[in-house]
Amino acid sequence: MQFDDRQFRKFLSEQEISDLLDDLAVKINEDYGINDKILLVGVLKGAFLVMADLLRRLHSDVDIEFVRTLTHGKTINSPGTVTMLKDIATDVRGRHVIIVEEIIDSGRTLKFLYDRLKSANPLSIKIATLLDKQSKRVVKVEADYVGKVVDDQFLIGYGLDLEEKCRNLPEIHALKYPN
Repeated sequence: MQFDDRQFRKFLSEQEISDLLDDLAVKINEDYGINDKILLVGVLKGAFLVMADLLRRLHSDVDIEFVRTLTHGKTINSPGTVTMLKDIATDVRGRHVIIVEEIIDSGRTLKFLYDRLKSANPLSIKIATLLDKQSKRVVKVEADYVGKVVDDQFLIGYGLDLEEKCRNLPEIHALKYPN
């Protein structure tokens, strides 16, 4: 696949993504009963596809919310300030909260959201991600539910974008680096 002058190779097929989501849902369904009320909090823009497909696989009563953030200073030596652009409207007190991401890189945004939601006294708070780039982590944050740990590579498709494009691809592609 080619985008502009950049070449991409298929990284995960639609079926592989579906299998990862099935595995995530099994683990979440094991942790929560049918009567547990879960609040899924998706991180926009990328997590909306993961969250929609994951939601359909869960057996508990599930509500959804979305947040949108902006991280300033994405270099390793910058403070990585996170600004909330869209917050949730639901009270999380006494609720089981699962933050849903499509991919975790540095962990800055996720740590910010986790701490913010935890301070609102949920019954429990966990993190689910389709992909986890643990090698890119600059802050300590661990996902409770991980579809796949991936190496440091640039990925697009299934919610992951390149300059706000390619999110709609049904599979995930990795940038081919010249040898």
